[in-house]
Amino acid sequence: MTKTVNHWIGGKTVEGTSGQYGPVTDPATGAVTTQVALASVEEVDAAVVAAKAAYATWGTSSLAQRTAVLFRYRALLDAHRDDIAALITAEHGKVHSDALGEVARGLEIVELACGITTQLKGELSTQVSNRVDVSSIRQSLGVVAGITPFNFPAMVPMWMFPLAIACGNTFVLKPSEKDPSAANLLAELASEAGLPDGVLNVLHGDKIAVDGLLNHPDVAAVSFVGSTPIARYIHATASANGKRVQALGGAKNHMLVLPDADLDAAADAAVSAAYGSAGERCMAISAVVAVGAIGDELVAKIRERAEKIKIGPGNDPTSEMGPLITAAHRDKVASYVTGAAAQGAEVVLDGTGHTVEGFEDGHWIGLSLLDKVSTDSDAYKDEIFGPVLCVLRVESYEDGVALMNASPFGNGTAIFTRDGGAARRFQLEIEAGMVGVNVPIPVPVGYHSFGGWKDSLFGDHHIYGNDGVHFYTRGKVTTTRWPDPADAPAGVDLGFPRNH
Repeated sequence: MTKTVNHWIGGKTVEGTSGQYGPVTDPATGAVTTQVALASVEEVDAAVVAAKAAYATWGTSSLAQRTAVLFRYRALLDAHRDDIAALITAEHGKVHSDALGEVARGLEIVELACGITTQLKGELSTQVSNRVDVSSIRQSLGVVAGITPFNFPAMVPMWMFPLAIACGNTFVLKPSEKDPSAANLLAELASEAGLPDGVLNVLHGDKIAVDGLLNHPDVAAVSFVGSTPIARYIHATASANGKRVQALGGAKNHMLVLPDADLDAAADAAVSAAYGSAGERCMAISAVVAVGAIGDELVAKIRERAEKIKIGPGNDPTSEMGPLITAAHRDKVASYVTGAAAQGAEVVLDGTGHTVEGFEDGHWIGLSLLDKVSTDSDAYKDEIFGPVLCVLRVESYEDGVALMNASPFGNGTAIFTRDGGAARRFQLEIEAGMVGVNVPIPVPVGYHSFGGWKDSLFGDHHIYGNDGVHFYTRGKVTTTRWPDPADAPAGVDLGFPRNH
């Protein structure tokens, strides 16, 4: 019998009433294992109503109360790492070790939220004028929403709601309908930790649910991670409705390899960053830019390593890479490889025919490596979101940086070199939000913020870190004068207030 994933609203499971359900498949077998309730507009409203009611008390709760819940929550998440990872593997397909890594990175933000007391300290200036003090504080927004992607069903939600609720907001999470179960477990554990009912709600759905949140008058802010077209839509729609928005979009992350680089280290990094999680991550390296005469040797080293990667079900401890999320996505990724030669690329590795014995109906694709790729080709221009690595050749550092900066995306980037001067120059000249120096996937730790430039970010705030705290709060400045009992009446003064 197919399992049903329902909503989590007001601290309890709430069965879907729309009559609409979406299929959830096991990517390793292709079998539909679960159905997920898809919310109606009325169900969106019910989730927001629950969050708004909870805000009446959570918004004025003490920092001590909030952090006590978060510390208990962190302990429960730690104890249930394997359970969360197993759900991720079952519905997303990534290997168990990768799923555990996702949970660990999400926990970093929970730990940051546990220390929210220092992040929310205000400022005070005394005696700015005669007996006048000025103070600045940050206060919560109200009900906020998060719309998260399929590729990190636990980590990306944890990039949002722990900080939001630590700041005093209440939260409605709309996770991907492709792998919804992890979000429910995260909410259930939060409730077990003592989070009051309605502070964290999980609403499953499709575009109806998304639009319902974007248009709801009681939602103050929206966080989103996903593709660039949807990020642009989220930003435009929510902003038009007067909401604060952080919308993180797609990417085409480049790795510049200079002639002096350690090519073995660069090849290891390229394979790890391009093919980890089957390439289904916005920080994947999808384009290696080889400078000068090193191209042939670098491609040979990448190929040698890629051919050894073992592909199989995510729950097999020997598997290094799992399947793609859906058959349709697998076919789309494959189309970039099958069409590459006609657009001038040299197909070094073609993984489109890969299958796994005993799991022939799974959403399998092998590792593909395309060399001498043109910047005009589809494989270069589009975010493929699969295990396809493009190699481009340039003559100089300057040519490489110009090529990379011409991309409409600006999420993450990396340089591999032994030259500190070149690395420093690259940090300043490259047009991207996150830079790695001999680090292929420069995802910042929790106390620095994550976000790109150009078409990789819509809105002014990056996610988590200081930007996350600022996004989920708003500033207030109070100017105070307490007259001394000995003061004579000041009298009426219609002039501009004086500071001295």
